[in-house]
Amino acid sequence: MLNTELTAAELAQLHDSYRHLHRTPELSMQEHGTAEFIETRLGELGIEHFRCGGTGVVGILRNGDGPVVGFRADTDGLPIREDTGADYASTATGTLPDGTVVPVMHGCGHDTHVAAALAAAALLVRQPERWRGTVVWVFQPGEETAAGAAAMVADGLWERAPRPTVVLGQHVFPAAPAGSIALATGPAMAMADALRITVHGRQSHGSQPQDSIDPIVLGAHMVARLQTIVSRELSPQAPAVVTCGTFHAGLKENIIPAEAEFTLNIRTLGTDVRDHVLGAITRIVNAEADASGAPHPTIEEIYRFPQLTNDERESEEVRAALERELGGGNVLRIPPAMGSEDFGTLPDSIGVPGVYWFFGGFAADVAEPPVNHSPYFLPDLEPTLSTGVRAAVAAIGHYLAAGK
Repeated sequence: MLNTELTAAELAQLHDSYRHLHRTPELSMQEHGTAEFIETRLGELGIEHFRCGGTGVVGILRNGDGPVVGFRADTDGLPIREDTGADYASTATGTLPDGTVVPVMHGCGHDTHVAAALAAAALLVRQPERWRGTVVWVFQPGEETAAGAAAMVADGLWERAPRPTVVLGQHVFPAAPAGSIALATGPAMAMADALRITVHGRQSHGSQPQDSIDPIVLGAHMVARLQTIVSRELSPQAPAVVTCGTFHAGLKENIIPAEAEFTLNIRTLGTDVRDHVLGAITRIVNAEADASGAPHPTIEEIYRFPQLTNDERESEEVRAALERELGGGNVLRIPPAMGSEDFGTLPDSIGVPGVYWFFGGFAADVAEPPVNHSPYFLPDLEPTLSTGVRAAVAAIGHYLAAGK
């Protein structure tokens, strides 16, 4: 079996890597400095590597004949202003596609994923006598926008790297206590769709509303009515979420604008529910426009995440390996999460199984730990990071350990 215990020097490097990554986040598909940091570390470990998908990095660790395992860690940050108060808090900024400069934070914990994967790679390099085969380390950009996995596949990931028989991945998450793992078998994370809806009205002076079609009032009715899809059109046993995340309109208080724009995020489990929700959105916004005598709105897709499904047989194999490493009571069974991931694109693109789990980030006695995408999201340094390393090594070792 592979030894998962870090030396004092390796633990210090794990913490230093994490702090550096946390302090220097970058937006999706703009992870240039992060990619260079990963390349430097892989080079120090003697692991061959190449760029893929723009700012993605692929490391190939070979150790004789044996199976090939893929392991993915995502690298991008979020447009959030950090408010954790940590001495290594981010003060970085980035530029959105529309040119807006925004603060950037690792508000979803991808810094922990990268740091843990690099430390896991170091452990495998240190003990070649304990395993045989090849690990393909996939440091993937652009998870937050569902662009990164597809970009790496399109850039020939599985033509340029050995094809794995299984792809593994993990994510820090407050739903499990630090030091533990949460793993779903079968459907694990929801599909996601993001839409931009532009409401078309008629501009006029604020004192002459009779000459306008007010897109703000119209859009507000749309947003309110859209909430009835989940509450009144779907079975309570059919999980779905419809969220309006942004609403923008107007430039001055005494001008009724010509347009309003809002964005939606939709999470569903199952294609039938997804199709119903997307169809209902179109029906509702068009009907509200008709009721106001306005043109039908413009509906644009921003992105789409596939459903993430854990292979049933392999997820039980990985669960058993994690239980051996961490203890059965520290590997929890959970239902599907309504969050979304593009991880599934990597195994699905070559028809191999994937297994994806969560590792806890906060002590069990924290009543309300900050959630992912919060400006306060700062997982406990330990045992969070060491658990991520141990889980990665144990799962990889299940497939590659010599003499198992």
